[in-house]
Amino acid sequence: MSVQVTQPAPDFTATTVMPDNSFNENFKLSDLQGKYVVLFFYPLDFTFVCPSEIIAFDKKLSEFQSRNCEVVGVSVDSHFSHWAWKNTPVEKGGIGNIQYPLVADLTKNISRDYGVLVDDAIALRGLFLIDKEGVVQHALVNNLPLGRNVDEAIRVLDALQFTEQHGEVCPANWNKGDEAMKPSAEGVAEYLSKQAS
Repeated sequence: MSVQVTQPAPDFTATTVMPDNSFNENFKLSDLQGKYVVLFFYPLDFTFVCPSEIIAFDKKLSEFQSRNCEVVGVSVDSHFSHWAWKNTPVEKGGIGNIQYPLVADLTKNISRDYGVLVDDAIALRGLFLIDKEGVVQHALVNNLPLGRNVDEAIRVLDALQFTEQHGEVCPANWNKGDEAMKPSAEGVAEYLSKQAS
């Protein structure tokens, strides 16, 4: 299976390190239905680009949560490895006590279901924005050396929520507070003429 935008996000149950460092052996993605979810995959614990992303998501966590959105990280490491990495100080190569769940995908089935498993070994840097109904609305996959932009994930979440609330569509480079477009030929023409002037 490979995830498609507009399709239901593949559900999973997996052992997960929770924000309080406890192990939840039955963490289910579907338990988050009713909230938006940013589900992101990263290659491995104790690596180089990964901690920069994980910590960046943690620093912006309150911005996601203020938008009724949960952040969930996934890699093919064990929950013991996740726990050890969380409990290693940042200055010693750890990620510190981040406050969102880290899912252990030892079987690699979650990465496989989301189409991000490479060489049957590790996950590419996949990011999936899932709406309150459990449907994938946005998908982004980067190769291993390319870190993601957390602010862009927030921008896309804002765009999705704006569209749901107002029925308008968000043009290129739209940011929260910007003008959007009515989804019609007239609406597009009106928007583009304003941009040209």
